[in-house]
Amino acid sequence: METNNKEFEYKSGYLNGFLMIIIDLMLWGLTIFTFVRAIQLTETPDAKDWLFGVAATMFVACIIFSCGFSMLEPNEAKVMTFFGKYVGTFRKNGFYWLNPFMSVKNVSLRARNLNAEPIKVNDKTGNPILIGLVVVWRLKDTYKAIFDIDTNVDAVGNTAAARMNKFEKFVSIQSDSALREVAGMYAYDNESDNDGDRQVTLRDGSAEINEVLTNKLNERLAMAGLEVVEARINYLAYAPEIAAVMLRRQQAAAIITAREKIVDGAVSMVKLALNKLSDEDIVNLDEEKKAAMVSNLLVVLCADEPAQPVINSGTLNH
Repeated sequence: METNNKEFEYKSGYLNGFLMIIIDLMLWGLTIFTFVRAIQLTETPDAKDWLFGVAATMFVACIIFSCGFSMLEPNEAKVMTFFGKYVGTFRKNGFYWLNPFMSVKNVSLRARNLNAEPIKVNDKTGNPILIGLVVVWRLKDTYKAIFDIDTNVDAVGNTAAARMNKFEKFVSIQSDSALREVAGMYAYDNESDNDGDRQVTLRDGSAEINEVLTNKLNERLAMAGLEVVEARINYLAYAPEIAAVMLRRQQAAAIITAREKIVDGAVSMVKLALNKLSDEDIVNLDEEKKAAMVSNLLVVLCADEPAQPVINSGTLNH
């Protein structure tokens, strides 16, 4: 595939539009005057026929000149062809007169949004997921956009909006393909419980994944002269058939994490209590009683239900 840039600026065959209006009006006035003068010449038939011929020629020229006026707004362009040959891209903003024999294809250089509907794909681990994306794109190379892909529109729809709708369909199809490829490169969520084994996932690796997605789209759209400014995932969920199971898995993982924190806190509190009792010489406990105390404290601190206090009326052996 060719990668060289064949686009260039259209630099000839245009004039200031307001100047051409004045010239065109003067030419129309001269044409009317010549017709009237030809009608008045009754005594010299040869001169009369000659003036009619000049007036007819000027009339045709006036019609041709009147067809060349064009106005170009910011971030719009006209791709110019002369009997099938590309002669450049006109980008000058304002009111101009262009060569009326040129064929003009209007395009927009403004940024556009594509909000793709979520699609069902399999992630890296084979889980079916629903994923959608939003793409901000714009036309970069007018030559490739017009001549390297099929964007033919009818005569009625030969406008920038109609042509850009054709480009949007092309971007939509390529976005679907790129999204399926990127989604298959990552898992939806990290299934490892070891923090050292954590990898980038679709759920928590948004910045990196969006960058990969943007690069993949630019690779696919380069052939069409289109550029992706930004691409990001805007919808992510498990497919309905496994959503309930995965929800229970996430809940179980959350419960385990919470239990780990509770146990860590309880052990710290038991250790603090034993150290306090020993350092301040409040009571001397043998190993058996320490074990019983640790067991009771852990049950109290780790239990889901409030503890029921039991008063021990016995004595402790010193």
